[in-house]
Amino acid sequence: MSFTEADVQNALKSLIDANTQKDFVTGKSVKNVKISGGDVSLDILLGYPARSVWGDIRVLVENHLKQTLSGAGKISVNVSSKVVPHAVQRGVALVDGVKNIIAVASGKGGVGKSTTAVNLALALAAEGARVGILDADIYGPSQPTMLGISGQPKSRDGKTMEPMSNHGLQSMSIGYMIAGDDAPMIWRGPMATQALDQLLRQTQWDDLDYLVVDLPPGTGDVQLTLAQKVPVTGSIIVTTPQDIALLDARKGLKMFEKVGIKIIGIVENMSTHICSNCGHEEHIFGAGGGAKMCADYNVELLGSLPLDIRIREQADSGKPTVVAEPDGDISKIYKTIARRIAVKVAEMAQDHSAAFPKIVVQNT
Repeated sequence: MSFTEADVQNALKSLIDANTQKDFVTGKSVKNVKISGGDVSLDILLGYPARSVWGDIRVLVENHLKQTLSGAGKISVNVSSKVVPHAVQRGVALVDGVKNIIAVASGKGGVGKSTTAVNLALALAAEGARVGILDADIYGPSQPTMLGISGQPKSRDGKTMEPMSNHGLQSMSIGYMIAGDDAPMIWRGPMATQALDQLLRQTQWDDLDYLVVDLPPGTGDVQLTLAQKVPVTGSIIVTTPQDIALLDARKGLKMFEKVGIKIIGIVENMSTHICSNCGHEEHIFGAGGGAKMCADYNVELLGSLPLDIRIREQADSGKPTVVAEPDGDISKIYKTIARRIAVKVAEMAQDHSAAFPKIVVQNT
């Protein structure tokens, strides 16, 4: 029995992508369908990085087509990902070499924001994306330690800096500029915000799909500068289930809403503690706080992470969990959250500014 490209498309309309909860046709992922005799080949092009599940998706699509296309011969499916730029605040200049900027924030300190930011950046990279991380915590930079990077950035032209690299991440931090880990940054607000702008725009980012910006806690000068001068695709709020942390997280969320930055979702850190001796699980900071906050503000709970001593030890040693135990249970949680973030970004309005012609007036 013969069939057409339309038959293939119709068959895939009933197959749901578990990451997007949409069928592959509606998600515009089905490309280059070719039929030769009874053989079928096609590409599945995902709008989000998902290298760890490419094989699963390929098998899923191939098996589905074998079952639904009567008389089909050989079916071959190639799965890949492509990340495109998405819209940001109006009137904010884009950053060369960066497609999407994701801000990671918290209302208060001590909730594990920086550890979450670096592991999510590493998880996006592990899923096949080109990723950088900007340490915007001018007063307390921690990314150099977490990434195990020392030394100072190099400059080819005396005006811009090359990002530092480790574990497959491009990185920039004020921590690379100061002498000694214990040197304090005694700066007033305008100096800190100017430093953030320079770190962002004077770094030669190399073709990044995502730049993760690790913000300082709170809702001060640096956060407002981010809203006014940095083209942010979306923001993530990190909190713990503790009431006081949730109270401050709500303030951070409302700040982003007021300045027109989209909220991708909330990550609940230190959600539960599992005893390393007996395995007993306990909600020592409370339970359900993140979910309630999400319900109150109609945003998504992207995932929950445990309070585990290994996360802290690995980050302090310069090999965060996603690198230290790439196949471990906690790394799987980080990768699941990272994929969900990437899917949410992919669903946002695209930035088509590069598609418009530039008008140049010349004297002839």
